[in-house]
Amino acid sequence: MPTITTPDGVDIFYKDWGQGQPIVFSHGWPLSSDDWDAQLLFFLQQGYRVVAHDRRGHGRSSQTADGHDMDHYADDLAALTEHLDLHDAVHVGHSTGGGEVVRYLARHGESRVAKAVLVAAVPPLMVQTEANPGGLPKSVFDGIQEEVAKHRSEFYRALPSGPFYGYNRPDREPSEAVIANWWRQGMMGGAKAHYDGVVAFSQTDFTEDLRGITVPVLVMHGDDDQVVPYADSGPLSAELLQNGTLKTYPGFPHGMPTTEAETINADLLEFIRS
Repeated sequence: MPTITTPDGVDIFYKDWGQGQPIVFSHGWPLSSDDWDAQLLFFLQQGYRVVAHDRRGHGRSSQTADGHDMDHYADDLAALTEHLDLHDAVHVGHSTGGGEVVRYLARHGESRVAKAVLVAAVPPLMVQTEANPGGLPKSVFDGIQEEVAKHRSEFYRALPSGPFYGYNRPDREPSEAVIANWWRQGMMGGAKAHYDGVVAFSQTDFTEDLRGITVPVLVMHGDDDQVVPYADSGPLSAELLQNGTLKTYPGFPHGMPTTEAETINADLLEFIRS
């Protein structure tokens, strides 16, 4: 398996397919690069070089006990882009991966980056604070950590069976294969990484990071996202960005890169080519 070793000794698994302008995909919690299958194959067929990695503690990367925070996530991504010597790259991040992309740009600059895309992403800040009254109460995220700690396997069936893909809506037909694939990816990763990752994706404030980004950024968000609620995420991120464009998807769920891949891929391609 292709891996790189980070400066603190963590092995990061990655996929690197094709030639052409690189598109780099950062996955959501608690999944792996496999969650981008529909995008990797589509953009490979469009003539792009596609790159995706398993975040530390996730998928096939090392189940390290430490470094499960946005700074380490961003630094691991930087190590990968430097190892592969990527330039003129388009970075696409879903959910937690969107936070990873934003922090990467803030910490490591834009010299290797052409554009970025945030898909149902966690910025600017998920948790409710005095400065962010529209966020979710901290008790929500404490509850997720409790589920991970006490019965992770059951929780990793319930989340994709319901709110992640919107399968709890009366007009949506659940796909057992999609649910099982989500569970498979989640259970490949380490419980410690997933437990700590809840704090990383919920309590990291990306406000100043977003303000400093100058490359074009497409913000894609479904207005029926039950995991990263629309009103306190996508529109606020687009406002903070210097060159941000918001695209809202009526009725789309959090996991829209999978369930709505045809639409998402077409819009990503249009943005990348523009």
